[in-house]
Amino acid sequence: MVTELQDSSRKDWDTYFLDIAYMVSTRSRCPRRHVGALLVQGKKLLGTAYNGAPMGVSDCSEAGCMIVEELEVKLLDGQEQMVKKQRCIRTIHAEQNLLLFTDRIDREGSTVYVTDQPCWTCANMLANSGVKEIVYHRSYPKDSDNVTQLMQNKGIIFRNLPSYEPPAQAGMNVIS
Repeated sequence: MVTELQDSSRKDWDTYFLDIAYMVSTRSRCPRRHVGALLVQGKKLLGTAYNGAPMGVSDCSEAGCMIVEELEVKLLDGQEQMVKKQRCIRTIHAEQNLLLFTDRIDREGSTVYVTDQPCWTCANMLANSGVKEIVYHRSYPKDSDNVTQLMQNKGIIFRNLPSYEPPAQAGMNVIS
């Protein structure tokens, strides 16, 4: 009988895949936030993606960010208040690129590892993609409550790993 010994220096699977997602994010040229995403079936890596402008189009580092402002009504301390959100619309998000460049059959029952909690649009797309689990590190407070509720409604496992430490080579300051 062969017994697998636990090597304390060996990374667990969540750490291993998030490390890869962070290294993929270093390909992004977005000055506001580098995001990387992976598609994993079991322990097999099926695809990677990062946020950026469409292929062949000037990106934010070359042409500047295309910021739009949106207003949203939120309930804060029992009162409705208008909250301003800013989003760059020049880039395709990492999760969207991942869905564009992977096959539906590979997504069925798979896990997506992503450096950042998906925004509302990406969450909607992932909810319809066939994935069973989303694992992320950095929270995205602008859409967090709505996205968490959507994942609960769809029965998608939605895990945040706040104590995870990204590889030093993947570090960047994030603009909220």
